[in-house]
Amino acid sequence: MKKILLVLLSIVIIVGGYIGYTKAQKLLPFYQQLTQTHVGTEVDLQPKTQKEAHYVGAAKCMECHKGKYDSWSHSQHPKMIQDLVKDPSVVVADFSKLPKDANFKLSDATYTVGGKFKQRYMIRKDRNGTEDYVLGNYQWNVQTKKWQHFKPWKYWYKTAYPHDNEELPTSRACDGCHFTGFMSQQQRVDTGISCEACHGPASEHVKDPDSKVYQADMSDPVRQNEVCLQCHMRNRDKRLDDQNMSAIYGDARDYPFGYEPGKKLSEYKKVAPFTPGHETKEFYANGMGKKNRTQGNEYVHSMMSKHGITCINCHNPHTLAPTAQNNTGNALCMKCHSFGSLVGPHQKSLQAHTHHKANSKGSLCVECHMPKVGRHTGKSPLTVRSHAFGFVTPRETLMYDMPPETNACFACHKNDRSMQTLQKDLESWGMVGWDKR
Repeated sequence: MKKILLVLLSIVIIVGGYIGYTKAQKLLPFYQQLTQTHVGTEVDLQPKTQKEAHYVGAAKCMECHKGKYDSWSHSQHPKMIQDLVKDPSVVVADFSKLPKDANFKLSDATYTVGGKFKQRYMIRKDRNGTEDYVLGNYQWNVQTKKWQHFKPWKYWYKTAYPHDNEELPTSRACDGCHFTGFMSQQQRVDTGISCEACHGPASEHVKDPDSKVYQADMSDPVRQNEVCLQCHMRNRDKRLDDQNMSAIYGDARDYPFGYEPGKKLSEYKKVAPFTPGHETKEFYANGMGKKNRTQGNEYVHSMMSKHGITCINCHNPHTLAPTAQNNTGNALCMKCHSFGSLVGPHQKSLQAHTHHKANSKGSLCVECHMPKVGRHTGKSPLTVRSHAFGFVTPRETLMYDMPPETNACFACHKNDRSMQTLQKDLESWGMVGWDKR
């Protein structure tokens, strides 16, 4: 009898272990990352040998890291600033339609800023004998194929500069994030976001490969994300912690001045303010962003972030794939969130989870969990996807006074269902209860 019981117990243990392994196996590659000790946001992680280093440019990195360099060079990051004098083809606007009250013409511009959703134009205007630029008073909206007014001073620093494009230098607004080397050392080493924007200055590493540069993927998940959050999180000038705007008039920075990867971002970046339940020009009352570049503001409050998932778990840091315009359907999400895994979905099929046909738009993860809630300009269509990852019900959308089209359900059913009807649909499916009312 004892032998029979031992055999049965062994079978139970083996079967139970196999089931447990099956459910957990998708998370095993992330085990080390998810169980790392958090070092805190006030610890300096930059390698000591990097402290006195300077920026050398991506061409130097290519000599030893050609594969990564080639991947990066085809991404959007190096295209955030482009020299249109060297390569006129980088201009995407129709300058034959430039409005007559524009304060520049194509021949005045030296650099383009962006080009995927909108493109702005930098005109040389030195400041105190130092190379500097200003932005033209019109930008090209790539999405609408139209010129529209651009007033950089209307953002949070509207009381820090004269209301004149020619009085707001790009050295205080754009250059910190868009030129590699400028954020900390005020040198435009590379146009666009290149290797050292994420790994820090590499002059010592170039001389001695054993002299390390910062590698985000070796860090605590919270600190790993800071490399992305230096730019992909809306902020204020850190000096506003103990000074008022008048004290930094003419010098307010729209980037974390002085930051280098590995350093404690909290020392250089003041996060854009938000109080739950209170709508601002940047955020809806539930914390979702209205604009581009709010991914970090949303993400740090998400369950994904709280459980240690990082930006580069989803986005390849060199190719940036997947992107909102070129995503992989459900494949990326299902790497971890497959049916039967510990982290769900906890239904037996995709159709049971979504109540939509498996091959329909309503069964795409991003449509419900990353709806389009933001715009690249006030006149752009909704294309910026939320990085909060929570599902917002029609009732919540109404409660927070969000535009109906930002709701995942209404975005597809605006012609055949009202917000109230959509809410009732969810309730009839048992998908919302007291926790989402």
